[in-house]
Amino acid sequence: MQITYLKKLSLVLMLILCVILKINAQGNMPYVDDKPIRFGFTLGMNTMHFGVTESFTEIDGKIYYAEVSQLRPGFSVGVITDLRLHQYFNLRFVPSLHFGERRLAYRAIDEDAIRYTSVASIPINVPLYLKYSAKRIGNYRPYILGGAGASIDLGRDKENPVLLKPLDFYIEFGAGCDLYFPFFKLSPELKFAVGFNDIFTPLSERDAGFIRPEDQMYSNALYKLTSRMITLTFNFE
Repeated sequence: MQITYLKKLSLVLMLILCVILKINAQGNMPYVDDKPIRFGFTLGMNTMHFGVTESFTEIDGKIYYAEVSQLRPGFSVGVITDLRLHQYFNLRFVPSLHFGERRLAYRAIDEDAIRYTSVASIPINVPLYLKYSAKRIGNYRPYILGGAGASIDLGRDKENPVLLKPLDFYIEFGAGCDLYFPFFKLSPELKFAVGFNDIFTPLSERDAGFIRPEDQMYSNALYKLTSRMITLTFNFE
């Protein structure tokens, strides 16, 4: 439900800004896209998710299923370096810092009771994107982009029942629209990132931290976790 809300919000904001620009001004910053290198910054929000694979280990005579119960909004900030490759293609380097949290829900088979635990993350993402832009029309220019990167989690808590590995690799793709104002360019952008390696640390592989016996089931019920993240950002260049 939260994913649909983000998509609708992004679409509405893009449409409103495009209409305002088309009515009030034409041809702002006509040569900005011809610059070989541009810099900027990005601000926005994110929702973090997991791809969950259960261990199906029997815990106190029960087998638990786990899932992310809620998508909680987080905050994102980053810097932009844009290299012009062609009239329609750009290479973008956007290191970003994200603050977010996932809430895992555990339910035993044939039971209604649900247990919860939260996993906070502060990843630094270092992605490289290839951006393809359509032809500019007035003061707006839609685009798509895709790329890959590495992520280092600064928010690992070794006392948390679910511990994540510090390093992750992911692919990311998305779409946005460049909106040209008289003195800057604003780009609402929606992206979806998918991690492709296991970031879950089993209890047997932990090198520190104390987990209460009653909380160990949160880790024992899991076999694998992969990262997912949706970001809605506003880029200023």
